[in-house]
Amino acid sequence: MPDSPALLVIGECVADVVRLPGAPDRVHPGGSPANVAYGLARLGRDTTLITQLGPDSHGRLIGDHLASAGVRVLTDGSGAPTPAAVVDLDEAGRAAYTFEITWTLGPVEPPVGPRHVHTGSVATALEPGADTVLGLVRSLGADATVSYDPNVRPALMGDHGRAVRRAESCVALSDVVKASDEDLRWLYPDEEPGAAAERWLRSGPSVVLVTRGPRGALAFLPGARVSIGAPPVPVADTVGAGDAFMSGTLHALASHGLLGARGRTRLRSLDPAVLTDVLRHAVASAAVTVARAGALPPDEDELAAALTSTPVPER
Repeated sequence: MPDSPALLVIGECVADVVRLPGAPDRVHPGGSPANVAYGLARLGRDTTLITQLGPDSHGRLIGDHLASAGVRVLTDGSGAPTPAAVVDLDEAGRAAYTFEITWTLGPVEPPVGPRHVHTGSVATALEPGADTVLGLVRSLGADATVSYDPNVRPALMGDHGRAVRRAESCVALSDVVKASDEDLRWLYPDEEPGAAAERWLRSGPSVVLVTRGPRGALAFLPGARVSIGAPPVPVADTVGAGDAFMSGTLHALASHGLLGARGRTRLRSLDPAVLTDVLRHAVASAAVTVARAGALPPDEDELAAALTSTPVPER
């Protein structure tokens, strides 16, 4: 069996074909779970990714990219083509996606005893692979903490009601949930994002995080709420910003000993002061990423430098 990693990420790799007005296409390694795994490895975390990679140029590009950070990759060996997404950027660097994705993840022998499991995005929404992912999360969740990011892609979500039910099933399995305000508005168009986050909190997670782009982020605990602004940085593009926020969050939680079966009890009684530090790491990680092209999250030194200019959260 594969060696035990500290952190296991389950989900898709995607080749992001980035298009800017008046510029040639650029291909970047992407996919939300792959970006999170890459970000964690760049921050020095022992990380394994369960995914699908095709025997094609995009698959080789992404495989080399993940290996460069030290991510171990496990696949189902199916040989399915590597998914791709065309990312159209406007003049402000905001991203709109068009997808060429199938997600058919088959059985994969997971590593033994990861302390934490992260999943989300297309991997938990697109069948038939989503069923494999949820089965893995359920089998590992008793001995590991779990995090989830819906990373909603409306074009791939299918029936709205079914997508909501699947997201809520993932939330109920998770200890840490992160969603953007846009994710929550798509899932619950008649509900304010903060109210939706608080309702999610009551269904099982210990903490729910809501990112708000240039307005920073909110974090919800039972009986407490913390907010933080985004550091002012020039924006190259927003590709991978939410994923960098997620890897920064998990890195900080691990540093505080809040991941794994033994960390779960402490996570359930998370001190808002500790959550303040977690949020600072998360927004600093995202700020580094948006300041340069593509989903290139910070390494440890870059994150440490970015923290010096990160706002202090308000409770």
